[in-house]
Amino acid sequence: MQSSSSVRRRSLYLILNLIVIVSLLASITMAESTGEASSEAKVHIVYTEKPTNDEEPKDYHLRTLSSALGSEEAAKDALIYSYKEAASGFSAKLTPEQVAEISKQPGVLQVVPSQTYQLHKPVGGGFKLT
Repeated sequence: MQSSSSVRRRSLYLILNLIVIVSLLASITMAESTGEASSEAKVHIVYTEKPTNDEEPKDYHLRTLSSALGSEEAAKDALIYSYKEAASGFSAKLTPEQVAEISKQPGVLQVVPSQTYQLHKPVGGGFKLT
């Protein structure tokens, strides 16, 4: 016959195993949902050639984006900003599939994910000019 402390240890062991199994299942579920998130639209910068005719840069960018996304409405929804001064291109929210498609469009030079950089802050909170 088993002692009550032996039964308690066995019960505790079973409970701990159950917690581990539930934790593993939860982490697998989270990993799968994160995999789906990778197909979400993210902001990309699309560098293009400059329009060769008198077409406005934004119109050219919308036309290029429409060709990849299938409609002008989808292009307008995805377009964030149209660059025309220092570079020709635009920023848009694109899925990985859309990035692959727009990369094939005539006049598209490069598509890169948008990145935000933080400036280094000096210790002490301010700049000293000497």
